[in-house]
Amino acid sequence: MSRSVFVTGGNRGIGLAVARAMAADGDRVAIGHRTSAPPDGFLSVPCEVTDQESVTAALDTVAREQGPVEVLVANAGITRDTLLLRMDDASFDEVVDTNLKGVFRTVRACAGGMLAARRGRIVLVSSALGFLGSPGQANYAATKTALLGFARSLAWELGSRGITVNLVAPGIIDTDMTQVLSDRRMRDVMSMTPLGRTGTADEVAAAVRFLASEQAGYVTGAVLPVGGGIGMGI
Repeated sequence: MSRSVFVTGGNRGIGLAVARAMAADGDRVAIGHRTSAPPDGFLSVPCEVTDQESVTAALDTVAREQGPVEVLVANAGITRDTLLLRMDDASFDEVVDTNLKGVFRTVRACAGGMLAARRGRIVLVSSALGFLGSPGQANYAATKTALLGFARSLAWELGSRGITVNLVAPGIIDTDMTQVLSDRRMRDVMSMTPLGRTGTADEVAAAVRFLASEQAGYVTGAVLPVGGGIGMGI
């Protein structure tokens, strides 16, 4: 069954891999982006998750072009890394507004249609480092950990209508975001990764694809780590 899927931050990296995986299954996929548009083959929708009007307009476009959102993958996120004593309020607030409040805005805007349809899949992209903590990333880690409480609260609120809410927690994935890590930091995180390698965006997309599937209809409030073993037990 072809579904209407919306992926925020879907123009590159993990988000684009998710969009491609869902489209390969025959779903109708819209990609929300802030800067560069995604490759051809997707409904491209400008979406600034820090602006509720932009989120609402994006979802209106998706509903008009391919139907109300049935699967939401909240992937948009940023980093503003620096040590605590060097971190200003703007660096903290910008990350919170995008990574946490942006998810809140997007999920809230989609939930009404899912409740009316009595079905839906919501997958939030968190981070294994959010649960482990990471030097210079107090703002980023705080937002990624907070998504767990958000997701599990929504699992209670939405579950009776057939809507599941889950987290994927990637480890060190070969994307633009991890390529800026220093050699020393990469050695440190690889020493905590039993498989001893970085992951791929396609490997994360496979986990998202499962949680969004009909086969995962009895999975909600869960955290699925995709990190080569880093953060086992989260």
